[in-house]
Amino acid sequence: MRLHGKVAIITGATGGIGEATAKLFLKEGAKVMLVARSLEKLQSTLQRLPADADLAHHVADAADEAANAAAIAAAIEAFGGVDIMIANAGTEGSIKPLEALTMADFEEVLRTNVLGVWLSMKHCVAPMKLRGGGSIVALSSVAGMIGFPGMMSYVASKHAVFGMVKTAALELAVSNIRVNAIGPGPIANRMMGSLEAQMSPDDPQGQHEILKGLVPMGRYGTNEEVANLALFLASDESSYCTGGIHMIDGGFIAS
Repeated sequence: MRLHGKVAIITGATGGIGEATAKLFLKEGAKVMLVARSLEKLQSTLQRLPADADLAHHVADAADEAANAAAIAAAIEAFGGVDIMIANAGTEGSIKPLEALTMADFEEVLRTNVLGVWLSMKHCVAPMKLRGGGSIVALSSVAGMIGFPGMMSYVASKHAVFGMVKTAALELAVSNIRVNAIGPGPIANRMMGSLEAQMSPDDPQGQHEILKGLVPMGRYGTNEEVANLALFLASDESSYCTGGIHMIDGGFIAS
């Protein structure tokens, strides 16, 4: 029960990483607010989680400030406060060369991946201060450390997440609020399936094998492995960790 008595908010809760994190946090004793933009997907996710859990849900688009604030207020109303924010909502966008990207393409990714993370951070600071501290964990990527051809908007957004994490960590350390980023490499979930299909529409499985071959450990990671890292960063076990990007990539950027 490493999160006993803690209240956690998870954005992007209907994605693979979000759902795996919710399941693990509940097992470890947390009260969890699931946040996503689709009520239908939230209801489907809830059916796969324990029926007797301390669990609530709220519909909010990542880039909608009023909706983000309302989701955090709903968690406070339901559970009495906020200790953990997992800013997980994200989108991969379209793979295109930079000269083919439209303003709409770029803005869609930045709104979700950058503004969404910032808003999640912004509106949980005050309630965390009332609790005497907390942990904010934002999902970046290996794309927050290196570049990828055809993925300029995504790479820009994930570099921005790491920059925001470093800045927030410096600002909030005095309030005992830790801020960290997770940097997943290839993870076996919907987003990677989308990227494989965009990279090689005629042979996504072949693209999967190519990408897998770039990972020194020779495989994709799992949603559950990312959730395990989120648990460490959310828990008091990481009490001296702040301002870092914690890679979970099978050695991808080390090669």
